[in-house]
Amino acid sequence: MKPAFIPLAFAGALPACQPNRPDSPETLKAVIVSYFDCVSRKDFTRMKTLTTPDFVIYENGKIVNNDGLIEIIKESPVTKATFSLDDVRISVDDNSGSMIYLNHGKFVNNDASTITRDFLESAMFKKVGNEWKLYFVHSTVKK
Repeated sequence: MKPAFIPLAFAGALPACQPNRPDSPETLKAVIVSYFDCVSRKDFTRMKTLTTPDFVIYENGKIVNNDGLIEIIKESPVTKATFSLDDVRISVDDNSGSMIYLNHGKFVNNDASTITRDFLESAMFKKVGNEWKLYFVHSTVKK
């Protein structure tokens, strides 16, 4: 091998030695925004595609999976729900991520009455293949 080729071979190997850069925090935020959008639209099939099979939510002292949450939504008098996130802080590495945030919910009941609630929430994410999935949510009504 000629000496001139050594630097080229070495330079070609450099990208393989570089550490993986984590995905953008905005990628995780997009997953949870999509999840809450599905809750609002009652798109239960899509909700499940955004979560891991063992997803759970801790809410109001209860542990609920997607199926349990879907039953709660189906039985609820709420006809329209909107959510907005504030004070979002996200941490992400190669295969997992976490997020803490304030969630403002506005709910319209079937009698046209409106209720607003502010929640203190945290969420955990796992990377499944090349896709981020919601793994866990903890939600507490803000006092």
